[in-house]
Amino acid sequence: MEQSWKQAKAVFATALSAPLVWLVLFFLIPLAIVWAYSFGHNEGLTQIAITGTFKNYARAIEPLYLKIFLKSAGVAALTTGLCLVVGFPVALAITFASQRAKTWLLLLIMLPFWTNLLIRTYALIAVLRNEGYINKGLEAGWNLAAKVMPLQPFQPLEMMHTNFAVIVGLVYVHLPFMVLPLYSALDRLDKSLLEASLDLGAGHMRTLFKVVVPLALPGIASGVLITFIPALGAYLTPDLLGGPDSQMIANVIERQFKRANDWPFGAALSFLLMYLTFVAIAVQALVSKGRKGATA
Repeated sequence: MEQSWKQAKAVFATALSAPLVWLVLFFLIPLAIVWAYSFGHNEGLTQIAITGTFKNYARAIEPLYLKIFLKSAGVAALTTGLCLVVGFPVALAITFASQRAKTWLLLLIMLPFWTNLLIRTYALIAVLRNEGYINKGLEAGWNLAAKVMPLQPFQPLEMMHTNFAVIVGLVYVHLPFMVLPLYSALDRLDKSLLEASLDLGAGHMRTLFKVVVPLALPGIASGVLITFIPALGAYLTPDLLGGPDSQMIANVIERQFKRANDWPFGAALSFLLMYLTFVAIAVQALVSKGRKGATA
């Protein structure tokens, strides 16, 4: 008589024990220590007294830091919106491509994950800087036009160390996080519904917005969530591409742990960011549950 996998509890316990111990030792315990630090204060240069105070959280919602939180959320929302606008047509094109082309297109989407983020960001710096490829191309075109008509000397576009550079960098980094969930949702669509819509005279654009988009809403919601959360906590891209006015909340947290040596306040900022993440996940779960209930 064959034994059901559900009855093989010893096998599951053995398989689960090693990753569970690793998760507790190297994730949950360090996270709990940092969370405890958020309720403490510095005593000297190296000691932290955990007293249960909420002063760090009260300081974190002061206007100065609240403004940075709101700006970070706005930048993350703009990044997510741009990724959705760019990523949806890309995912749609991959869905309706031939099987061979689909494989290559998915490979191109996954290719950035095979390269270190730091290297990709420095590559983007080579594109955006004053002596970068964009300005060199514009300068070449400007010089050609100057041979035909009198023009002032070319002035390079100031793109580095601006909010524009941060947005471009974040979209560049997070676009695959949007495309893959969208493709996963679109690839499962019943193509006969699209054919029926077109046969009934809806047209391509109306079919797209009235049939494709509603059916792809679970993928859109997933893509928005897994794009918005990493963009909200982005550190490297604003640090390398942004200027003093382009810093996000992750950069402020880094300064608290390193330069300011104020670990309790940095921990409070970190966990406020984590709480916002939990709120976003809860909202997405409630929306998905409500949609399932409405369609049931």
